Amino acid sequence: MVRSAARLFALAATIAVAGISQASAQEDMRAVMGFGPFFRSGPAASPIPRERVNFMGNYAPGTIVISTSERRLYLVEPNGTALRYGIGVGRDGFRWAGVHRITAKKEWPSWTPPAQMLRRRPDLPRHMAGGEDNPLGARAMYLGSTLYRIHGSNEPETIGQAVSSGCFRMTNEDVVDLYDRVRVGATVVVRN
Repeated sequence: MVRSAARLFALAATIAVAGISQASAQEDMRAVMGFGPFFRSGPAASPIPRERVNFMGNYAPGTIVISTSERRLYLVEPNGTALRYGIGVGRDGFRWAGVHRITAKKEWPSWTPPAQMLRRRPDLPRHMAGGEDNPLGARAMYLGSTLYRIHGSNEPETIGQAVSSGCFRMTNEDVVDLYDRVRVGATVVVRN
């Protein structure tokens, strides 16, 4: 316990001196504090690892660019780079494109299936409280006045697949990372 506290103090001092971003600091603190498979490896790990890549485009830092054809989400950073995440996208007939903003962010969101989904799947529950069994996963970012979200998933095997009803799903580990990095009001560009 003393050793963990000392490592946490040392990490906090390093962050203060180096000016590391808040999201990177939170990620490092999760590792030091010993969070298990939910945040690191194991069954929740994405089959498509998150990575920093070169990114060309006329987008301001903090913009999210989603490429449904690539099944990737890019968080634009300064200096021509972006964080690239693997995502699950809408299946045939449910893909869309457009520009919206993140209008709300929720941790462990509850889920109420929309009427259109209930007509297709009357077996679904009418409401689910937030939690580990909820299909929205650990975090959700709501896109404008649409029914769509960027959200977590408890099914990491669906990342890189076209399986949703139009939402963009990420592993819980990746959606927590993205959630910590973006703000309400951020622009989201969805392209095919």
